[in-house]
Amino acid sequence: MRYINKTDLFIVARNSGMLMVGIGAMCLVPIIVDLIYFEFNALYFLIPALISIGVGFLCIKGFEKYSSNKMRLKHGMIISSVAWLWAAIICGLAMMLITHVGFIDCVFESMSALTGSGITLFPDVEILPQSVLFFRSIQQWVGGLGVVVMILAILTKPGTTSAKLYQSEAREERIKPSTKATIKQTIKIYLIYTAAGIVLYLLAGMPVFDSVCNTFSIISTGGMGIKNANMGYYHNDVIYFISIILMILGATSFLVHYKVIKTKGKSLIHDLQFKVMISLIAISTIVLYFVSNIVPIELLFTVVSAVTTTGASVQGPEAMAAWPSFVLIILMALMTIGGSSGSTVGALKLMRVITFTKGVYRYIREIMSPEGRVIPLQISGQKIPEKAVSQSGNYITLYMICILFTWLLFCLFGHDPFRSLFDTMSIQGNVGLGLGEIAHTTETPLKLISIFNMWTGRLEIFPVLITFRAIFEVFKR
Repeated sequence: MRYINKTDLFIVARNSGMLMVGIGAMCLVPIIVDLIYFEFNALYFLIPALISIGVGFLCIKGFEKYSSNKMRLKHGMIISSVAWLWAAIICGLAMMLITHVGFIDCVFESMSALTGSGITLFPDVEILPQSVLFFRSIQQWVGGLGVVVMILAILTKPGTTSAKLYQSEAREERIKPSTKATIKQTIKIYLIYTAAGIVLYLLAGMPVFDSVCNTFSIISTGGMGIKNANMGYYHNDVIYFISIILMILGATSFLVHYKVIKTKGKSLIHDLQFKVMISLIAISTIVLYFVSNIVPIELLFTVVSAVTTTGASVQGPEAMAAWPSFVLIILMALMTIGGSSGSTVGALKLMRVITFTKGVYRYIREIMSPEGRVIPLQISGQKIPEKAVSQSGNYITLYMICILFTWLLFCLFGHDPFRSLFDTMSIQGNVGLGLGEIAHTTETPLKLISIFNMWTGRLEIFPVLITFRAIFEVFKR
């Protein structure tokens, strides 16, 4: 049975065009910084932008008659997958033209920034033009909420199309009844926290450019810094503490943020995901403090960076690699769990882990209980549908398979098994903490599979699988 026909492809092409226009517009933003610093790279941002906008308009106009066709979730997922890959390619092209670094490395860099993975292949980021550093930061900021979500807020009207595309980026929670209103409210909250972060960094003595770029990087839980030593460059505990607060804010559900004012802070205290995240941070930091000699503020920073999947660091890969194995294993566990659903984080996300754990516990109770007894599955007093447990289990299984496959490839190429596992878990969870196995010297096949990991990690695997199935059906004919 065929699940994709020509009409489906035309619907995908038409709506992808809209996102391509938005991606092209994003490439124009760094030109402002380029002009301020007289770097004369504006043309290299303009060329990819015009390519993306031109192809986008061709898709919109060429398939205009399909704009009224009802969009289904499968269309949204394919469009979302295409949009993220297209964004990485177009932004990577701009970086290649400016830095003269290889195309694959630049696509990796853009995919890492957009997905909030935060791992860089540039051996020295401090020699990059300011416009490129800003470009990497704005990609993280846009990618934090989602490339599709950001563009939806500007270019689409309320309706089914907005709803399906919103779902396609693994977003379910709604602040307002309509998807469009939810997106606008979410962006408003995001802008407020971004402005607050910039001001706080400025008050802490950070330069203006650094304050803007680092806020974009941290609030989006991207973590890709503008200094070779990342946040460790500043050697300032106040800056570390501000970063910790911003990371936690970025890893907290936007629905909770919205309710904080209305409930006078009660929604934050009562939110299960927030409570679990803070508990993980507290317990992990205390335990690791007693088993290591790591400076407390640096340890707390790294723990928060891991569980929020930010990936910002105060120690370099080589220094982290020298930490006790127990510390690194705990960090790997935190990187796999992640923060709250409905936030900017990657990884499995807390609600999925909680749902799966509750499902396992209920199964144990059912076996031990009298025959015929039905034990309901509830989280925070709300009944959870049966399929939620199986969906969580399916996703966790796929997630671990992706990690296993990539890890085996790294081992096949002769990389250190333990370090490779750490870095693989980091890229699959869109984290960014690393032990040095992924760098500009890494073999090309491993860079390509890492791009795939970051792509699937950000979209939560299923949209990419559906896209591959669609491609398979097209070529099967």
